[in-house]
Amino acid sequence: MKKILVGIIILMLIVTILINDNSKLIINEGISLRVIANSNSVYDQQMKLKVKEKVQSDIYSILNNTNNINEARNIISANLQYLNNNLKKYLSDQKYNINYTFDFGQYYYSGKEYKGIKYNEGYYESVLIKLGKGEGDNWWCILFPPLCLLEAEESSEVEYKFFVQELINRYLIKH
Repeated sequence: MKKILVGIIILMLIVTILINDNSKLIINEGISLRVIANSNSVYDQQMKLKVKEKVQSDIYSILNNTNNINEARNIISANLQYLNNNLKKYLSDQKYNINYTFDFGQYYYSGKEYKGIKYNEGYYESVLIKLGKGEGDNWWCILFPPLCLLEAEESSEVEYKFFVQELINRYLIKH
């Protein structure tokens, strides 16, 4: 009887998960980082990824102990010049002599999916870096809460488990 009850609960969880719309707006709940490449050439796309790694690292260092979104906003705003100067030096060191814009504000995003969560199209608070003409593919992630900052730290040894699979293994499959 216990196994049947647990099976019904698990089935209900699965149905709920499948039916649930994971759409989520992050306006006023999150801050994203977006880097738009100059073009889709291999070189420009590689530079976009290098820029995102550099800026991600710099932002991680200033937001490391941040606990709420208002604090994150204030820290980013107060450090825009520092972040911009670091990026300018980095691009110079890379001999990537291209104009760019570096800003923090509300920017339009088309609908996207990130880490299994659907984000509706709309205006999102973002650190935006546009390299050159900004005609290439872009890269983006969520800075706060620090989803992409955690990704930068993640080890390949981290093991992710699916909750429902754990329940099935624990209660329905005999070991």
